[in-house]
Amino acid sequence: MAPRPEIRLIVFDFDGTLSWLRHGWPGFMSDVFRENYPFPVTQTEEELRSHFLHEILTLNGKPSIYQCQRFVDLVSERGGPALDAEALRAEFQRRLDDAIARRMEAIRVGAEPASQYVIHGAYPFLERLAAKGLTLAILSTTVQERVVEEAELLGISSFFGRHIYGGTGDPLRFSKRAIFERLLEEERLPGAQLLSFGDGPVELRDTKELGGLAVAVCSDEDRNGSGLIDPHKRSTLFAAGAVAAIPDYRDAGALLDFLLGQ
Repeated sequence: MAPRPEIRLIVFDFDGTLSWLRHGWPGFMSDVFRENYPFPVTQTEEELRSHFLHEILTLNGKPSIYQCQRFVDLVSERGGPALDAEALRAEFQRRLDDAIARRMEAIRVGAEPASQYVIHGAYPFLERLAAKGLTLAILSTTVQERVVEEAELLGISSFFGRHIYGGTGDPLRFSKRAIFERLLEEERLPGAQLLSFGDGPVELRDTKELGGLAVAVCSDEDRNGSGLIDPHKRSTLFAAGAVAAIPDYRDAGALLDFLLGQ
């Protein structure tokens, strides 16, 4: 990994990369899968959960219906009953939405600070990037209106201006790769001037294939600011092409200076 002082465009995933409002989502999904797992358990519950988490995080960055369909396919491959991926997704989304609503309400009424739900160190890191005059963007599979609303609630929307891109609600009509390409075209930049931060393999793989550098944000789903790297995310994201891994943004400034050759 050599410095690239020509980097001009920085793209962030949202959930788990900047926002901690959805923290614990892999656990919610794993719980739904466990409750619908139709076979006798031949390993420990911890091993089974670890297997689910691996499958879930391998598809992180895609709409959640993909993980649910993967679970349905795994059950089918073993001769299990036909499960409904959409029903699994809806139950997962219901549980997650309940948690998000509680967290957002706590911020609105002042019971908890917004900073509690922003990945540790992100505020000063975004300020540092903005001071350098770099173009910043958010790219998320979460529905556009929700990304905009949540970014405003967390106090980070001003760093991105018009460059907040969310999903459409229809996985067949949304492509992170297409938005990456459009951004590069609009900014008149080659892929080599792209740097991305994400906790899902999709955006990191796209970045690498476009010629950019990808940094894995292996955020802790249980304790924001713990400084611990999530091992499931780490293995998946390095396999997707990440050049470095961070638990949060406490040391991101030093990494940025290296990447920019400063």
